[in-house]
Amino acid sequence: MNANIALIAGRANPELAQKVAGHLEMPLLDVSITQFKDGEIQAYYNETIRGKHVFIIQPTFAPSDNILELLILIDAAKRASAYKIIAVLPYFGYARQDRKDKPRTSIGAKLMANLLSAAGVDRLITIDLHADQIQGFFEIPVDHLYSSNVFIPYLKNSGINNICIASPDTGGTKRASTYAKVLNCELAIGYKQRIKQNEVASLQILGDVVGKNVILVDDIIDTGGTLCKAAQKIKELGAASVIAMSAHGLFSGNGLDNIENSVLDKVVVTDTVPLKRKSAKIEVVSVTKLIADVIRSVMDHTSTTSHFFI
Repeated sequence: MNANIALIAGRANPELAQKVAGHLEMPLLDVSITQFKDGEIQAYYNETIRGKHVFIIQPTFAPSDNILELLILIDAAKRASAYKIIAVLPYFGYARQDRKDKPRTSIGAKLMANLLSAAGVDRLITIDLHADQIQGFFEIPVDHLYSSNVFIPYLKNSGINNICIASPDTGGTKRASTYAKVLNCELAIGYKQRIKQNEVASLQILGDVVGKNVILVDDIIDTGGTLCKAAQKIKELGAASVIAMSAHGLFSGNGLDNIENSVLDKVVVTDTVPLKRKSAKIEVVSVTKLIADVIRSVMDHTSTTSHFFI
């Protein structure tokens, strides 16, 4: 691999960073990240990164310390005379706040873009943004990758037949319809009404799921409430099985318990966010080779087109 590259792992998901380094056949740079008694974070690079392309791998899921740690790592790299700083955010936090959908509210995704730019990032690599338009919040190149690069081959090799792709809500219609087109199968869409955040009042399924092996596709599993309710409704309508696939398994609060107590036969997620605990219902597929391939393309100045799917 190019000698002018430095791979940095934040503390949010060091196992993912180690796997990326393994695919690239290079070590992670030695970096010290410490905290004062009051919680303040300090970062120090134990090796020179002067004139190098620095790739900082740090998903920004909760708590917000992961975001601050990323910004501090970026600042340290900038002050250490790195040539280019590339932030690798397998999970981009605050992406659900992508628009002003009610009066006097924040747009957290734009604030994240501003923070990263102000800190000194030259490029961003991320996976399955909640909203595609977030790429436009940046004035730097954004490599927006898709978990379908690993999920589509997974489904093709699974031996599952009579598939119907479903979205748990209308917001995921584009994603689900693209899966259905690639797999040449039927499509179903969930229509939900919320009474408040993370709580669904009612949900209807549009499409024929009778006797089908339904694959629910989504980008994020938070508490799993919508997903579990959609699975329940789909089973009631006569589906043979229901499997959920999502790029980012946050499983906030009692999310894992919700999944384990649901009618879902299986949940497949990627390793962008580390699992809080193992579960018999949850299977993890890795996106580390995808990330490594894009890092290699960036360094070799080759096209990343082949790494985009949907």
